[in-house]
Amino acid sequence: MADPDISEVHFEGLSGRIYASRRPAGTDGRSAPAFVLVHGIGTSHRYLHRLHRLLAETAETYSVDLPGFGSTPKPDRQLSMADYAGFLGAALDQAGAGPCVLTGHSMGTQVAVEAARKQPGRFTRLVLMGPVVDSRRRTVVRQAFDLALDCLLFESPGSNLLVLADYFRCGPRWYLTELPVMMAYPMEEGIADVDAPVLVLRGSRDPVASGDWCRRLAGRATSGEFREIPGAGHVVQHTDSGQVAQAIRDFAASPGRALESPA
Repeated sequence: MADPDISEVHFEGLSGRIYASRRPAGTDGRSAPAFVLVHGIGTSHRYLHRLHRLLAETAETYSVDLPGFGSTPKPDRQLSMADYAGFLGAALDQAGAGPCVLTGHSMGTQVAVEAARKQPGRFTRLVLMGPVVDSRRRTVVRQAFDLALDCLLFESPGSNLLVLADYFRCGPRWYLTELPVMMAYPMEEGIADVDAPVLVLRGSRDPVASGDWCRRLAGRATSGEFREIPGAGHVVQHTDSGQVAQAIRDFAASPGRALESPA
């Protein structure tokens, strides 16, 4: 597959990027929704690259670098989830994207939920991978401990290197600017306002997004499903990209079929 097309996106004083893989040659994607991938705090599109390439084999696929992350310019103010959702909508408008299956990872799940709330009808399905922040573990200390545990025990050296390199590019100032926004976002309230079917997806060994939390989130959605990838940690889309891609495709193709009933 060819590398994605890269476009700069400017919206209300914010700058970021969108990476677009158009409809594969020889396929008819007119009736199939595109896939859209949104990264988490401190990271970028790079740890979504494996998943992007797999999804792009069968449908148009887009990834973004949100303002302030990756190598994009740092905003001069703290951004809210509504700001990120507005930027995402503008990026998809610029790319000419039609109906989308919107997939977020970690903090990107909050962006996805906020975008679906703000633009009902635009996204046909939502996939929330390793969603944050568990309402019963909503402290920075607990989140930092869980993330460190994940890095030490459940991630590959390659995924740790990729994430740490992106943390370095993000820098502590912007990370700490946006951390309170992520910690305060009421995910369990936001997901209840989403009309589109939702798949909550986690690695079975993910200490950041626990099974209990993910099941509770799926249960809060109007139409929610839950699935685990066996043996995977928080960065499941990089370490087990094949299984994640298949789970997303299955959900997009058969939204009425419950993968697992929420507890």
